[in-house]
Amino acid sequence: MTLGVAITDCSVAYDSVTALDDVSLSIEDGEFFTLVGPSGCGKTTTLRAIAGLADLDRGTVAIGGRDVTDDPPESRNAGIVFQNYALFPHMSVRENVAYGLQFRETESDLDDDARVTELLELVEVADLADRDPDQLSGGQQQRVALARALAPEPDVLLLDEPLSALDAQLRQRLRVQIRSIQEDLGITTVYVTHDQAEALAISDRVAVMRDGRLEQVDTPETVYREPATRFVAEFVGDNNVFDAVVGPAGSRATVDGVSVPLPPEYGLDSGEPVTLSVRPESITVDGSGPETNDGATLAATVDTVEFLGDAYRVHCDWQGRTVVVRTGASEPPEGDVTLRFGADDVSLL
Repeated sequence: MTLGVAITDCSVAYDSVTALDDVSLSIEDGEFFTLVGPSGCGKTTTLRAIAGLADLDRGTVAIGGRDVTDDPPESRNAGIVFQNYALFPHMSVRENVAYGLQFRETESDLDDDARVTELLELVEVADLADRDPDQLSGGQQQRVALARALAPEPDVLLLDEPLSALDAQLRQRLRVQIRSIQEDLGITTVYVTHDQAEALAISDRVAVMRDGRLEQVDTPETVYREPATRFVAEFVGDNNVFDAVVGPAGSRATVDGVSVPLPPEYGLDSGEPVTLSVRPESITVDGSGPETNDGATLAATVDTVEFLGDAYRVHCDWQGRTVVVRTGASEPPEGDVTLRFGADDVSLL
């Protein structure tokens, strides 16, 4: 495996606040890697540590196999797009993109003017080359900032919540474009966002952070379907989390007096306390079907219903607690309902 970025045992503190606490990450060359978590979790500090904009209290950073821990930001060959884009207001779009080329030689056979034109075409703003930044929309500014970061052919591209100021529809469109550009160029990319859906949609791997530490690092599918901790289960998408006790045979657990099946691979001991999670889309709603012994059956009452366009998010009251269900039924459920799920739908935290 060729490493694009390696962070080893990195810690950063600001006064009495620990922003990074002994974080280690290995990001493959050409990988689209996303840091996600709530505000203050350390994701932007991690990005800044890679860029050389945050002073490490301990640890090392390597880019492309080269130790850059003691190198200044301008020597790390990292392109960065900030949350506010930071375009130069007194320069045109073309001049903004060309700015970084005067400080670094590139491997491209194109001269600077041709390189700028190529990048403006890549991000689909070539017709705006002579405009000033204040004449651009937010989405257009984001694309110019991306082109400027890519101009010097960096070894790693760092994106710090670049879509956070845009409306939802534009965010979805531009994140697809960013991912497409990254795949075309094959550039190692580290992306920071607090939007879980965004992280899952565009990443090769995701790191979920909390309080300066890593909670889980894995593919989007694994993070979503097999959360490693209660925090990941509750932070990444909707989830139903249950505290349970393993039954005598180890194949089932009891949640508030109700028997719940467990996947056989867990091999748990009888009487062991466990925490389980079940995604809303894994729960079926059936108000009239017979009970079964194989799965879990919860007698609940519909509390509130949200229409999502392609589905309903249903909040059900079960023994005084809320169970969230997502159903694609043509009509929303109502009244007393039976909620069901099987062993394959259960994850152990």
